[in-house]
Amino acid sequence: MIAEILSTGDEIRSGAIMDSNAAYISQKLEEAGLPVIRHNCVGDDIDILVSVLEEIGSRTDIAVVTGGLGPTMDDLTAEAAAKAAKVELVLNDNALSSIKSFYSSRNRRMPVLSEKMALLPKGAECLKNRVGSAPGFLLVIGRCRFFFLPGVPFEMRSMLSNQVLPQLEKLQGPNRKFFAVKTLSTFGLTESQTEERLAGFSAKFSEIKLGLRVDFPEIQIKLYCNGRNRKRLEEIITAACKWIWPKIGRNLFSIDGGSMEGVVGKLLSEQQATLAVAESCTGGLISHLLTNVAGSSDYFLFSGVTYSNESKIRVLGVSAATLQQYGAVHTEVVKEMAEGVRRLTGATYGLSTSGIAGPGGGTDDKPVGTLCIGLSTAKSSRGCQYNFSFAQRSMNKKIFAVKALDLLRRELLDAIGSEEVQSSTL
Repeated sequence: MIAEILSTGDEIRSGAIMDSNAAYISQKLEEAGLPVIRHNCVGDDIDILVSVLEEIGSRTDIAVVTGGLGPTMDDLTAEAAAKAAKVELVLNDNALSSIKSFYSSRNRRMPVLSEKMALLPKGAECLKNRVGSAPGFLLVIGRCRFFFLPGVPFEMRSMLSNQVLPQLEKLQGPNRKFFAVKTLSTFGLTESQTEERLAGFSAKFSEIKLGLRVDFPEIQIKLYCNGRNRKRLEEIITAACKWIWPKIGRNLFSIDGGSMEGVVGKLLSEQQATLAVAESCTGGLISHLLTNVAGSSDYFLFSGVTYSNESKIRVLGVSAATLQQYGAVHTEVVKEMAEGVRRLTGATYGLSTSGIAGPGGGTDDKPVGTLCIGLSTAKSSRGCQYNFSFAQRSMNKKIFAVKALDLLRRELLDAIGSEEVQSSTL
């Protein structure tokens, strides 16, 4: 069995919004043992949409279609599907019941226009939407089973998980093929350096396809394999991870695709430690990353964007003499910043940054890309200097923030005497 994905809507076709749905669906179908052979995209044009549905129906076993199921005039998917299947649109009682239930559960009256969403192709199977108003549907067109889902990402993901994937598993039967995908996250090595360290992998693990993906500023190591024995696939992947870990060392921070901020947060939670941050060049980006993690209120106490020298002195207690002697971008300054924010909040760890993100502001002694990180603990404080340089200011800020979190991660590992990758079991 093979699959295709069709995304609909002028916003997707024109590039006004990014099509994250297709990437997510493709990943989940591959994991379910269904290789995706094409991604298709069509705007809000009924004739083109009908034509594409007919084409897909003539060559594919499974298709997942997103978008165009709403109540407005430009929501054309159900009508196009009916024309492609050469059937009429009819009022589907299950779909209407699903829509009414959605509004009644929220103590709202169902708008008259919403009844349009219950008009489905004759013979279609309603797929109830548990988290939104627009139901989806299943319809056979040609040789292909089409699953029509809403375009709203969280609605699509819910329906894909709860309704589509279970049906696909049944369709494949006992001879289904399982696909295993593993993502290992690294930081601190270039793509070529990572590849060099993994020399010999393919010879040792011939059943696994190895890939490298840049997710700036990280490098992701992707492992792919497939077969009919799920347990055997898990054993192969586990063995591969154990082989990779010593090759990459502490540059490998997660073997489950976890983020740097997620790993740092887990370490802080496990050690019942707290963190306060004082940022200059990163402008709050470290704090933003940390607070994107659910549960960060358990360990994250305070963020101060002390951009000016005056704020460094007044808020953090940085010595005016230190700033005058060294300038704001210096290891002594960030050391005092980290000490100050830890003293101010009583946190276990104080983390600080100061640097030159560019594109201007650099000097011969402190070029664009200069970063200073301060880290203060109950036992000691230190400042470290690093040099990066990328074309965009946003890239420098991002790598500055992740580098600061990585420095803290390594400190947290040292605190427990651990060399192991966190968030996973090898």
